[in-house]
Amino acid sequence: MATLAAPQDFVSTLAESALERAVIEALLYGDIFDYPLTVEELVRYVPVRCGSAAELGGVLRRLALEGRVERRGVYVTLPARHGLVERRRARFTESARLWPQAVRYADVIARLPFVRMVAVSGALAVDNVERGADIDYFIVTVPGRLWLCRALVVGVVRWAARREIALCPNYLLSERALTLGDRNLFTAHEVAQLVPLAGAPIYQRLRRANDWVDGYLPNAQGAPPQHAGRIRPRSGGPGARLVERLMAAVTPAVVERWEMTRKIRKFRALWGEESDETAFDPDRCKGHFGGNAARVLGEYAARHELLLGGGAP
Repeated sequence: MATLAAPQDFVSTLAESALERAVIEALLYGDIFDYPLTVEELVRYVPVRCGSAAELGGVLRRLALEGRVERRGVYVTLPARHGLVERRRARFTESARLWPQAVRYADVIARLPFVRMVAVSGALAVDNVERGADIDYFIVTVPGRLWLCRALVVGVVRWAARREIALCPNYLLSERALTLGDRNLFTAHEVAQLVPLAGAPIYQRLRRANDWVDGYLPNAQGAPPQHAGRIRPRSGGPGARLVERLMAAVTPAVVERWEMTRKIRKFRALWGEESDETAFDPDRCKGHFGGNAARVLGEYAARHELLLGGGAP
């Protein structure tokens, strides 16, 4: 029995409608961070397949004519939110000032023993920081040495603080824990926005281990293209590997366990028991104590309901 084909213009209308909704969803998410998007960024972060800025052009023109989006130069915003454009420009300028420090200290951290990848995460990864912002790092270590590695990284943090540079290594994983458990839109953005400054092969493994991100952001392959020139192939060097062998000989596993137990006890005394956004074990040190993911996802769901009638991913 033959299958009836839908009229081509009907199929096109359905596709355009899905893309229109996806554009609004991407702008909604950025708006939570006061972050208007360029057309190229919309292509990257719309939650449906989109081939190019040209493919998005007609949709944006139609949405603008309907008053559902606004254009200000290269930026696209939700209605009555064009004032965010100047804020983004100011934050871009501040981010440009901070990036050399981020690269410098990432290089220092990457040369430490047991480090296999260093990536910038958070607001700086998308050039959206205010003056005085922290530099957030996502770090991957060798298995069995995560907590000793963290202790060395904290030394770099204190050294930078004496120079009034705030480093925040708030997510460390070992190589055997690259698959992330909290699978949601917030984490998908965090992974897609990572800028690996050292350890590109480990970054590729991290992305492959979290291919579920493609279900949320199917066009966000690889690191953000505007930072491609910052990516370096590997971390450490012969000196770091020699120190690793020496440290392995004089710091048995019991020392790693002692440091882990000591720090987890301290974290719990300060912040209470672990939440959905914190994790402390031999392969993970995730110190997201502020509940930012829950706040963002809750705000996104509320705005999605208001503008699009629910169904937020």
